[in-house]
Amino acid sequence: MTDGVMASGDLGNTPYVIVGLYLLLLLALGIIGYRKRQGESEEDYFLAGRNQGWVVSSLTIMATFFSSFALLGAPGMVYRDGIVFALFSLNVPVAGVAIYVFGARIRRIGRERGYLTPADMIVDHYGSPVGLRLLVALVGLLYAVPYVVIQIQAGGILSQQLFPGQHAFETGACLLALITMVYVAVGGMRSVAWTDVLQGGLLVAGMLLAGTAVVAVLGGPGAFFAAVAKLPPKSLSAPGTTGRWTPELLFTASLFASLGSMIQPAQWMRFYAARSNDVLRRSALIFAAVLTLCFFFGVMLVGLGGQVLYPLVDAAGAYLTTDAGAILPNPAVGQTPGEFDQILVVVLKNHLPDLLGPAGVVLATLILVAIMAAAMSTADSNLHALSALITHDVYDQFVRPQASQRERTWVGRVLIAAVTVLALVLVLVGRRSASNPLGMIVILGLLAISFSTQLLPMTVDMLYLRRGTRRGAIAGLITGLLLIFALSPFWSMVAGETFGGLLGSMKKMIDIGAWGLLFNTIIFAAVSWRDSHDPDADAGTRSQVES
Repeated sequence: MTDGVMASGDLGNTPYVIVGLYLLLLLALGIIGYRKRQGESEEDYFLAGRNQGWVVSSLTIMATFFSSFALLGAPGMVYRDGIVFALFSLNVPVAGVAIYVFGARIRRIGRERGYLTPADMIVDHYGSPVGLRLLVALVGLLYAVPYVVIQIQAGGILSQQLFPGQHAFETGACLLALITMVYVAVGGMRSVAWTDVLQGGLLVAGMLLAGTAVVAVLGGPGAFFAAVAKLPPKSLSAPGTTGRWTPELLFTASLFASLGSMIQPAQWMRFYAARSNDVLRRSALIFAAVLTLCFFFGVMLVGLGGQVLYPLVDAAGAYLTTDAGAILPNPAVGQTPGEFDQILVVVLKNHLPDLLGPAGVVLATLILVAIMAAAMSTADSNLHALSALITHDVYDQFVRPQASQRERTWVGRVLIAAVTVLALVLVLVGRRSASNPLGMIVILGLLAISFSTQLLPMTVDMLYLRRGTRRGAIAGLITGLLLIFALSPFWSMVAGETFGGLLGSMKKMIDIGAWGLLFNTIIFAAVSWRDSHDPDADAGTRSQVES
């Protein structure tokens, strides 16, 4: 190379400068958020005074929804399974509809009654101050911890590619976790929302630039699609290269991933924080239009172009042609099934400097910083929401009801630090594990969403139907959570191959979140119907039905 252009894959010192400036800016926003606080109240710390406008609301909802799942996990899944996974983008407009349908009602009721967390609304409606409050907090935990793990894992992947070294993954994971923890703990929702505005903008720009860059690397649109047309047939059809994504599985995963992502605690609290219903409706339209565009012209193009540039291999290292067999990423991308997620980083790092020279180095680094932004924007939202759930729904209610507002906000900060450390430990332990069933970002993300989806029956009933009962809600939620656990990789770790054949067949039919939701809804409806026709049912249960 001449004129000072680095060798392929070497970005020089540019990443150090840009990443350093970016992290300093995030810390500055955290400090500003702290200085702009209006006292030490829980409402200000956890909901930013319920006064967010449409720009902040749309970008923070967008940034919370599209994480490293979108910029690492989804391209990795398209790279592995082919064009079929690009149809997963259908979940984006469905999520926009969910914001429009659920968000305005949740915001209005939350403001009128001063609700802080999802459990406040659910408990008040069903009259279950202990059982449902603890169960909803558990759902928040089961969603938030895996999602924070995903984002920290993404920080390690980026560091490994940007700053090669023996402990680059561990260093990057620790740095992302530390910076995120600091600005969330210091500034609360206000800092999270402001950083999400920055990160949401980077996320959108990064996805579109990444797609454009891959097309350019392959010689333009005509050459790109001609090369893609020569991929193995299984990469260009359902159920994909691995045979995993049948139409039924893809449809249910897309549908319930969108709904589950919109009623998970972090998004629910963003509905509370919006200034008006018009703000949420406008945010829903922006969300659906912008992110659908980003998915089709970002994620899909990167994954398919990556398979052209770095063909998949089998267990023996031979290139795949028509037989799926055992599938691994190209050795230039990674050595294990969990490293499909590195495809976007590898393509940008190895090809943009060659294509554009020094400008390519800067562009590649900016897109990679966008991936970091996506990771941090989701990690901060879920850390903040989980802190609110445990502080308000557990500490305030059962540990120290007499605690001052100041004490509660500081407990929230301590919890943010504790959960961050827990997630970081899980990432590092999983990294050293020879067999990590949750290694791929999309797999772990869909599992987390499956848990949050179990709030859907209560949400629909509470906002529209108003026929469920306290006992029905509790029984349905417990059923859904237990079934998801049985269908998750954790079951085999605990119970071995018990019911393995049956559970394996169920997982191949539809998404595990859909199975949980199906049985959850059936039990919820059956128990509620029995309570409504039982003269011996407790008055609290019947009063909720009659309201």
